[in-house]
Amino acid sequence: MPEENQERAPSHSSAAPHSSSGPSSSSGPGSGPRGPGRGPGGPGGRGKFFRRKKVCKFCTEKIDGIPYKDVRLLQQFVAERGKIVPRRLSGVCTAHQRRLSRAIKQARNIALLPFATRH
Repeated sequence: MPEENQERAPSHSSAAPHSSSGPSSSSGPGSGPRGPGRGPGGPGGRGKFFRRKKVCKFCTEKIDGIPYKDVRLLQQFVAERGKIVPRRLSGVCTAHQRRLSRAIKQARNIALLPFATRH
């Protein structure tokens, strides 16, 4: 019995350095099996593209009222399928997004904009 314990003890000590050099040991926060950071644009770095902060088009051009008759303006904020583009994609501020959605809905009701595309 004592011989078996002596044989096992060296085998455990040789296995310990092997397990610590695996992917579980990290050299810093955010590094993991896929490398540091979370890919392009993640917290690890800027990645391939630099995304500028979106600024509200209506605030920069100082447009107060969004006219429902201006179809060209409204079409910029309607997706190809007819859906209203969300704020996080269009970059419009909250107040103007509400006015914009109201204007798009008015334009749809009087048939200036389609409710959906024909499929």
